[in-house]
Amino acid sequence: MIVRKTPAQIERMRAANALVAQVLSELRRRVAPGVSTLELDTVAERQVRAAGAVPAFKGYHGYPATLCASVNEAVVHGIPSPAPLVDGDIVSLDMGAVLGGYYGDSAITVPVGGVPARVSELLRVTREALERGIAQVRVGGHVSDIGHHVQRHVEAHGFSVVREFVGNGIGVALHEEPQIPNYGDPGQGPRLETGMVLAIEPMVTLGRPAVKVLGDGWTAVTQDGSLAAHFEHTVAITEGGPEVLTRAAAEAEARPASVH
Repeated sequence: MIVRKTPAQIERMRAANALVAQVLSELRRRVAPGVSTLELDTVAERQVRAAGAVPAFKGYHGYPATLCASVNEAVVHGIPSPAPLVDGDIVSLDMGAVLGGYYGDSAITVPVGGVPARVSELLRVTREALERGIAQVRVGGHVSDIGHHVQRHVEAHGFSVVREFVGNGIGVALHEEPQIPNYGDPGQGPRLETGMVLAIEPMVTLGRPAVKVLGDGWTAVTQDGSLAAHFEHTVAITEGGPEVLTRAAAEAEARPASVH
């Protein structure tokens, strides 16, 4: 069942999502060669708890960390590691928090130092695909309109959309209905209505779309070893159109990647 939120509930979700955006902005600034994703995870948990919130992912189905930190060919659910990031890596940082009983969730992918031009394009196109999807979040539209526009933009640039993982509704639970694939035909699935809050999250690969889960039971990587990018926003449907509750995260990471 799709739960529509009241204006008061969306107001409470603004606080949770603003916190997530703030923490991701700080993590974005800290990404550099020599920094480990475990260090970033420590920073994230400290900031979430200092704000009176609880990490949304830690303990969720046994997940061990505050942050999902997915490096290079890892698509999603990478467990933070003490291994230092190196120049030319890319790292996807996905984080959620619970504040006042409501969830916030967002993800960004960040270059570590300089990256090749095609990798920089992967990040740019994935971020743009997210914005194309958000533009379809309007009353009277369909859930599948979102994924259709994501897929069309991604594939027009020669990249692939991951099929195994999708976006979802969000609110008093981390994962609510509806599911939001990043592909498919338009005009399908539930109608979009005022009060729905959606976590939209394109996952895009440089090569083929197929993924596999590693032996840790969490980290999903591309089967062909190609690099992957992941961007996510939590978006509320209001009478005035889509409201991106985690917008600050995009503003922080929108700085162009250096290229070598």
